Amino acid sequence: MTFLKYLKDRYLIFIGWLVLSLLLVLMVWLTPEVNNFWDNLFYLFVLQFFFLMVFLAIDYYRKKPWYDQFQAEDSLQHFVEKAQTNEERWLQSYLNQQVSEHHQTLEQVVARQSEQKDYMDSWIHEIKVPLAAVDLLLQRIEFEIEDQQFVTLQNEVQKIDEYVEQVLFYSRSDEFINDYLIQEYSLKKMIQPIISSQANYFIQNSLQLVMPENDAKVLTDSKWLGFIFRQLLSNAIKYTPANGKITIEIVPQEKGATLKISDTGIGIPKEDLGRIFDKGFTGENGRRAQQHSTGIGLYLAKTLSQKIGVELSATSQQNVGTTMTLFFPQLSYFQEER
Repeated sequence: MTFLKYLKDRYLIFIGWLVLSLLLVLMVWLTPEVNNFWDNLFYLFVLQFFFLMVFLAIDYYRKKPWYDQFQAEDSLQHFVEKAQTNEERWLQSYLNQQVSEHHQTLEQVVARQSEQKDYMDSWIHEIKVPLAAVDLLLQRIEFEIEDQQFVTLQNEVQKIDEYVEQVLFYSRSDEFINDYLIQEYSLKKMIQPIISSQANYFIQNSLQLVMPENDAKVLTDSKWLGFIFRQLLSNAIKYTPANGKITIEIVPQEKGATLKISDTGIGIPKEDLGRIFDKGFTGENGRRAQQHSTGIGLYLAKTLSQKIGVELSATSQQNVGTTMTLFFPQLSYFQEER
């Protein structure tokens, strides 16, 4: 609280001082015997006002340490202290009670979130067992059903597995610092297994794939980057019609390396382009029944790329295609100059 605001809150004191001063003037005016008082009246008012301001200034600076406790950004994390008057002690007791209740509520919320996360992680690992069993059964009946039915079932099982992975990474995104390992990797070697896992979609939709000619070494976490790349590649496949083309480029640069994923799909409307990384945003394309967008994939890709120090950006032209770009800044194991 500033001194000016402190004075505004004490306007009643100034009103009381003015009323008393007017009563003094009235009494002097009604007492003719008092001589030479009118000449000193102005000086009396000045002295009264001076001492009044001195009193208020002393009172303000005495209370200022107590006021400053309420201006801290983490004021709800600490108890209020240094109360001196009965009024301040009463208010301090009430505020500390609220802070205590806030701490208890926060602890309960954190505990519930931790329980939910533990359950989610447990569910994800448990669901992977029947998914793996389904995949094995599917491989056993490969020659007993039609090729189209086998490919369709295989794609659906793979989609379920990808959605489960999405939930897992979403659950772990808040604890990223406990689960990453930065090492030097070859970008081409890192993305090849992910591209191979999507081979069925390329074949089924007759999509042309252009692989990168160049390669680049980057410092990153392979697991998190692999998930990011999978999300971007899945989106490119999802929104590219049959007989389209997906191009992957690796461009080594002086200040880092760039990984681009370009498609000849339906593109992103200009009004949606600035919001595609927002959580839950599906846009015009995602509302189409055949796409079934959740608005989580690109949000997770953007969030996780920031956590591993990679810049994710997008350019698009409707009915022409979209390009997703991952920029890896030049890093070294030791940042100091040799």
